[in-house]
Amino acid sequence: MKKVVETDILIVGAGPIGLFTVFEAGLLGLKCQIVDNLNKVGGQCSELYPDKPIYDIPGVPDQTAEEHVEALLKQIEPFNYDIHLNQRVEQIVPIELQEEVKKWKVITSESREFKATNVFIAAGGGSFEPRRPPGILDPDKYLGKGVAYSVKDKNLYKNKDLVIFGGGDSALDWTIELANIAKSIKLIHRRDAFRGAPNTEAQMRELVETGTIELKTPFVVEALSGTDRISGVSIKHFTSKEIEKLDCDEILFLFGLNKKLGPIVNWKLELEGKKIAVDTEKFQTNVEGIFAVGNISDYPGKLNLILCGFHETTLAVQYAYQRCNPGKRVPFTYTTQNKSLHKKLGLITED
Repeated sequence: MKKVVETDILIVGAGPIGLFTVFEAGLLGLKCQIVDNLNKVGGQCSELYPDKPIYDIPGVPDQTAEEHVEALLKQIEPFNYDIHLNQRVEQIVPIELQEEVKKWKVITSESREFKATNVFIAAGGGSFEPRRPPGILDPDKYLGKGVAYSVKDKNLYKNKDLVIFGGGDSALDWTIELANIAKSIKLIHRRDAFRGAPNTEAQMRELVETGTIELKTPFVVEALSGTDRISGVSIKHFTSKEIEKLDCDEILFLFGLNKKLGPIVNWKLELEGKKIAVDTEKFQTNVEGIFAVGNISDYPGKLNLILCGFHETTLAVQYAYQRCNPGKRVPFTYTTQNKSLHKKLGLITED
């Protein structure tokens, strides 16, 4: 049985706002745990547009989304937190304790359990779910049995005959990465034009020219085959409709992601469409101790900007501190004068 992890703040979402929550909480000495459904940090910035420039971060005139995430990770290095990827929060249940402050039992899809004083939902547009292959009656039949929608461990593909479907950055990146370890790779796309970064596409086409991988366009998936696990896939030519059967050990469907609220709809929170209603003093939901910050939150005048999310979580953390320390005043110092922060950064070695 996995150990229950106790924390001051459980953060749902490892995007920019979730990461910055760690910084603001760390300034006040609060511990954080982050849970994210994706296999890497950064949320939409990392998964959907890592090379997209961001121009409205104060004091940073030009920065890609990926660079922004890297900078935030650097900024929170001094603080006490853990990140749990490839799992989403399924349940948030109040814990009945003889205490002044209500706490929460949080359970993930991987059965990891947390005991949290505060829950911060920083889930962007909700949880990301992979797009399933179109036209397949039961696309999840072989899920975990040779079929996957993301790469959790690239060593699974070592010396395997691999078929990859997709035409975006993820499909191109993993084709290039896994070409070094897979026995063979066939990249399948419905057209010969790709949506990924031009330099990445150029690298992929170099691998095709050298015979390292095989590119098959324009084809779409027609059917999956296998008994206990996947053993082959049928593809159909987009124009001629000719069917071709490919033998394989593994298949990656990298068609991108859909954004859904997912389990959030079951948490008894007041929703405004596909967002969570909050107040503008504490950015707390209608449930005490559960906060929503970033694009997932809604209130009059709301703007879906990263810098607005930073403001929201900064104020929310102040109240989270009060819930962790009833009766205590929230300490305030500028970071230029914060000796605790300076010690963690290694700028000073004594009080």
